[in-house]
Amino acid sequence: MRAVVLVSAALTWAIVLSAPAHADPRVTASEVYVVDLTSGTVPYAKHEDRRVPVASLTKVMTAYVVRRQADLDDLVTITAADVNHAHSTGATHAGLRAGERLTVRQLLYALLLPSAADASNALARAYGPGKRRFVNRMNAAARALDLDDTRFVNADGMPAPGQYSTARDQLELTRVVLKDRVLAQIARTRVARAAGHTWTNTNKLLGTTPGVIGLKTGFTRAAGYCLAFAARRDGHTYLGVILGDTGDLRRFTTARNLLSWAERVSDRR
Repeated sequence: MRAVVLVSAALTWAIVLSAPAHADPRVTASEVYVVDLTSGTVPYAKHEDRRVPVASLTKVMTAYVVRRQADLDDLVTITAADVNHAHSTGATHAGLRAGERLTVRQLLYALLLPSAADASNALARAYGPGKRRFVNRMNAAARALDLDDTRFVNADGMPAPGQYSTARDQLELTRVVLKDRVLAQIARTRVARAAGHTWTNTNKLLGTTPGVIGLKTGFTRAAGYCLAFAARRDGHTYLGVILGDTGDLRRFTTARNLLSWAERVSDRR
């Protein structure tokens, strides 16, 4: 009997010693890239160089280009075409009304919090000038940032042939944009009120997940559920991009799993 107990104990210890210290994070997204900026390491990557649609993560580049073209106090008059663009495509909108005038700063909040296509249309129209020229500016900015696997066709990320990016490129864009003090402030804002409008950030990590400071959600049927996120924890800054996840809430669960994983990887170094 004693021999049986000893053998059983030995087997138990063998299983414990052979098991990995941490299981891989549960990830349901198709493409993922996570970077620990503080250590310069990559805690997790999955198909990070595959070219895919990225839905409204496109609006991060829209905001980046606008910041280089416009003053924050510039006034933009909303047109019927801006309003109709959002409604005719079934895109998310900020409830903008034809004829109202908003500052660029206000439109950037509308662009990044509720992910408004009426705001993106107005900004692209004003600062191309014209949407075609604005998209050219977006692609020129992508080239300048060495986003070699990124091409834009519109300013809002609605499905369009030939429009694509990668998780790696989107993470680099996230890194650059968060250096912009204004855009970083907007990205971590949960609710904004302007000109009679109230806009709520679609990033459900904000206020629910410790250390999260942004950045942007996206969804189309072609792209799936997307998320670019950033967090500061225990002296580390983590950036992540999730593309092609399978559900609205699931992408946030994936992000939380990845943040926990990244922290554990950092602790082991």
